[in-house]
Amino acid sequence: MAQQVIRARELRRDSSKAERICWELLRAHRMDGIKFRRQHPIGPCFADFACVSRKLVIEIDGDHHADQIETDARRTADMERKGWLLIRFAASEVVANREGIWASMQLVLDGERNPLS
Repeated sequence: MAQQVIRARELRRDSSKAERICWELLRAHRMDGIKFRRQHPIGPCFADFACVSRKLVIEIDGDHHADQIETDARRTADMERKGWLLIRFAASEVVANREGIWASMQLVLDGERNPLS
Protein backbone atom coordinates (compact mmCIF):
# COMPACT_ATOMS: atom_id res chain seq x y z
CA MET A 1 0.00 0.00 0.00
CA ALA A 2 2.84 2.39 0.77
CA GLN A 3 4.11 1.92 -2.80
CA GLN A 4 0.73 3.06 -4.15
CA VAL A 5 0.86 6.22 -2.05
CA ILE A 6 4.38 6.98 -3.26
CA ARG A 7 3.43 6.35 -6.89
CA ALA A 8 0.27 8.47 -6.61
CA ARG A 9 2.33 11.35 -5.22
CA GLU A 10 4.81 11.04 -8.09
CA LEU A 11 2.00 11.07 -10.65
CA ARG A 12 0.44 14.16 -9.07
CA ARG A 13 3.79 15.94 -8.94
CA ASP A 14 4.55 15.11 -12.59
CA SER A 15 1.10 15.91 -13.98
CA SER A 16 0.73 17.20 -17.53
CA LYS A 17 -0.60 20.62 -18.46
CA ALA A 18 -3.94 19.07 -19.42
CA GLU A 19 -4.17 17.25 -16.08
CA ARG A 20 -3.42 20.49 -14.21
CA ILE A 21 -6.19 22.27 -16.17
CA CYS A 22 -8.63 19.46 -15.47
CA TRP A 23 -7.74 19.45 -11.78
CA GLU A 24 -8.37 23.20 -11.66
CA LEU A 25 -11.88 22.50 -12.98
CA LEU A 26 -12.55 19.66 -10.53
CA ARG A 27 -10.77 20.62 -7.32
CA ALA A 28 -12.42 22.17 -4.31
CA HIS A 29 -15.80 20.57 -5.09
CA ARG A 30 -16.39 22.92 -8.03
CA MET A 31 -18.61 20.40 -9.84
CA ASP A 32 -21.80 20.81 -7.79
CA GLY A 33 -19.97 20.03 -4.57
CA ILE A 34 -18.75 16.64 -5.81
CA LYS A 35 -15.37 15.53 -4.53
CA PHE A 36 -12.74 14.23 -6.95
CA ARG A 37 -9.38 12.69 -6.15
CA ARG A 38 -6.27 12.86 -8.31
CA GLN A 39 -4.32 9.71 -9.20
CA HIS A 40 -6.66 7.51 -7.22
CA PRO A 41 -5.62 3.83 -7.15
CA ILE A 42 -8.17 1.37 -8.50
CA GLY A 43 -6.68 -2.10 -8.43
CA PRO A 44 -3.27 -1.94 -10.11
CA CYS A 45 -4.20 1.25 -12.02
CA PHE A 46 -4.25 4.90 -11.09
CA ALA A 47 -7.23 6.92 -12.30
CA ASP A 48 -6.28 10.46 -13.33
CA PHE A 49 -9.39 11.73 -11.50
CA ALA A 50 -11.93 9.73 -9.55
CA CYS A 51 -15.17 10.58 -7.82
CA VAL A 52 -15.55 7.73 -5.36
CA SER A 53 -19.13 8.57 -4.36
CA ARG A 54 -20.26 8.38 -8.01
CA LYS A 55 -17.76 5.69 -9.09
CA LEU A 56 -16.76 7.99 -11.94
CA VAL A 57 -13.28 8.11 -13.48
CA ILE A 58 -12.02 10.84 -15.77
CA GLU A 59 -8.93 9.99 -17.81
CA ILE A 60 -6.85 12.52 -19.75
CA ASP A 61 -5.16 10.88 -22.72
CA GLY A 62 -1.96 12.45 -24.02
CA ASP A 63 -0.32 11.72 -27.36
CA HIS A 64 1.29 8.52 -26.02
CA HIS A 65 -2.15 6.93 -25.66
CA ALA A 66 -2.31 6.47 -29.44
CA ASP A 67 0.35 3.78 -28.96
CA GLN A 68 -1.44 2.03 -26.12
CA ILE A 69 -5.02 1.59 -27.31
CA GLU A 70 -5.18 -2.04 -26.20
CA THR A 71 -3.74 -1.22 -22.78
CA ASP A 72 -6.28 1.57 -22.31
CA ALA A 73 -9.11 -0.75 -23.40
CA ARG A 74 -8.02 -3.34 -20.81
CA ARG A 75 -7.80 -0.67 -18.09
CA THR A 76 -11.25 0.63 -19.01
CA ALA A 77 -12.74 -2.88 -18.99
CA ASP A 78 -11.09 -3.65 -15.64
CA MET A 79 -12.47 -0.49 -14.03
CA GLU A 80 -15.92 -1.06 -15.53
CA ARG A 81 -15.95 -4.62 -14.14
CA LYS A 82 -15.35 -3.02 -10.74
CA GLY A 83 -18.40 -0.80 -11.27
CA TRP A 84 -16.69 2.42 -12.37
CA LEU A 85 -17.89 4.63 -15.22
CA LEU A 86 -14.89 5.86 -17.18
CA ILE A 87 -14.78 8.82 -19.55
CA ARG A 88 -11.77 9.92 -21.55
CA PHE A 89 -10.70 13.28 -22.91
CA ALA A 90 -7.80 13.99 -25.24
CA ALA A 91 -5.20 16.21 -23.59
CA SER A 92 -5.22 18.51 -26.60
CA GLU A 93 -8.99 18.96 -26.20
CA VAL A 94 -8.62 19.85 -22.51
CA VAL A 95 -5.98 22.48 -23.29
CA ALA A 96 -7.87 23.98 -26.24
CA ASN A 97 -11.43 23.83 -24.90
CA ARG A 98 -11.71 23.82 -21.14
CA GLU A 99 -15.25 25.24 -21.25
CA GLY A 100 -16.32 22.36 -23.50
CA ILE A 101 -14.67 19.84 -21.17
CA TRP A 102 -16.46 21.43 -18.20
CA ALA A 103 -19.80 21.16 -20.04
CA SER A 104 -19.13 17.53 -21.00
CA MET A 105 -18.26 16.61 -17.41
CA GLN A 106 -21.38 18.36 -16.19
CA LEU A 107 -23.53 16.38 -18.64
CA VAL A 108 -22.04 13.10 -17.43
CA LEU A 109 -22.61 14.06 -13.81
CA ASP A 110 -26.17 15.14 -14.55
CA GLY A 111 -26.78 11.78 -16.23
CA GLU A 112 -25.34 9.98 -13.23
CA ARG A 113 -27.59 11.92 -10.90
CA ASN A 114 -30.68 11.10 -12.91
CA PRO A 115 -30.15 8.10 -15.23
CA LEU A 116 -33.71 8.39 -16.57
CA SER A 117 -33.08 11.79 -18.18
